[in-house]
Amino acid sequence: MSAGQLDINVEQGATYSQTLTWKINDALVNLTGYTARMQVREDVTSTSTIISLTQAAGLTLGGAAGTIVIALTATQTAALVSGNYVYDLELASSGGVVTRLIQGDFNISPEVTR
Repeated sequence: MSAGQLDINVEQGATYSQTLTWKINDALVNLTGYTARMQVREDVTSTSTIISLTQAAGLTLGGAAGTIVIALTATQTAALVSGNYVYDLELASSGGVVTRLIQGDFNISPEVTR
């Protein structure tokens, strides 16, 4: 399975939340026992991370509902430098199978009102 393409647009200084649902052949994927990780970088070859999210901070898995919530607080987005970046989101099963679920551009638009 190839990763889906989803470009994410975040407004600097604003709360961001996106809910995704993973289905295979229209059937929900039960995410119980899965772990999730997501990183944003300047480009695919960059060694520095702009944002790193896990279930401990920023990612929430919805078990049998197959949902993944990506969330950033207004304080977190205010600290980000505006620009165009890349990201991917990976899920790992309890058996160690890693799936890159989505990938794409991660754009942070600058805040005017502070």
